[in-house]
Amino acid sequence: MKIIVPMAGRGSRLRPHTLTVPKPLIPIAGKPIVQRLVEDIAQVLNEPIEEVAFIIGKDFGKEIENQLVKVAENLGAKPSIYVQDQPLGTGHAIMCAKESLEGSAVVAYADTLFKADFNLDKDVDAVMWVKQVENPSAYGVVKLNEAGNITDLVEKPSEFVSDLAVIGIYYFKDVGVLKSELQNVLDENIIRGGEYQINDGIEKMKQKGAIFKPGKVDEWMDCGNKNVTVETNSRMLGFLHQEQAEGLVSNNHTNENSEIIPPCFIGENVVLKNATVGPNVSIGNNTVVENSAIKNSLIQENSQIKNANLDEAMIGNHAKFDGKFTKISIGDYSVLE
Repeated sequence: MKIIVPMAGRGSRLRPHTLTVPKPLIPIAGKPIVQRLVEDIAQVLNEPIEEVAFIIGKDFGKEIENQLVKVAENLGAKPSIYVQDQPLGTGHAIMCAKESLEGSAVVAYADTLFKADFNLDKDVDAVMWVKQVENPSAYGVVKLNEAGNITDLVEKPSEFVSDLAVIGIYYFKDVGVLKSELQNVLDENIIRGGEYQINDGIEKMKQKGAIFKPGKVDEWMDCGNKNVTVETNSRMLGFLHQEQAEGLVSNNHTNENSEIIPPCFIGENVVLKNATVGPNVSIGNNTVVENSAIKNSLIQENSQIKNANLDEAMIGNHAKFDGKFTKISIGDYSVLE
């Protein structure tokens, strides 16, 4: 089994945090989004992962590539790095990794997280992972027939079609079939909104008889902008605390007259002085928090927080903050004193 991860977009809606770090590398509860994504997919698949292929932007750099290599190797998988040099859509991004598009595979966009407990039907041609939503007109949804097969994909329907929204994760029994149909999309120059879309390749597969089934996830968490990313961090901390799946508070941190209200992630060498932290707070490695109260917030590595009262805040790496603002969003190397 392979995992194919298109992740070339920088994430403009999450600026300033994505000016220095691509969105899939932003940490959620102490782990980069893309790492959590592939680990959770591997858990659902419940079989060895042969290869993880990442499609990145041309300006990501060697340090990002090295991080992605480690993500794959931690799963015992071969890492492959491909570059999408032009933002020409989801179909084009996947085809940038065409050398890896053989055999069974999951294609997953690296801007979403999920929680799921279902058995993937690996005998069908393909599975589209979906989540039941309250406002389907805001999403792309699937339409099912009486047999439970997916017959149509409808973008933001004005009238009710279905409440099963596509979350951007797909399983293909033979991803080579998708490759063939996406090549046809490119050759025929089928463009929507200036881009080549995966949905056109999927539609060609369905027209030739491929059976698509839905795979329903329990939770779907977005990381599109600052507010939803902070919310996703809080939700993920809650899940991990409930599952007791991993140690969220490092034993190697300093606590001086401070209180930690779970769930929280506290990284290595964090220093807490006269602080109240939590609930729903992630603090990255080597960050110092002093004379502050923080809740529902995400703070990255090597930063300094003083005299703060933060709620729904997001602070980048190597930042300094000393002030009275509450719902702040400052990027890497920023200083606000």
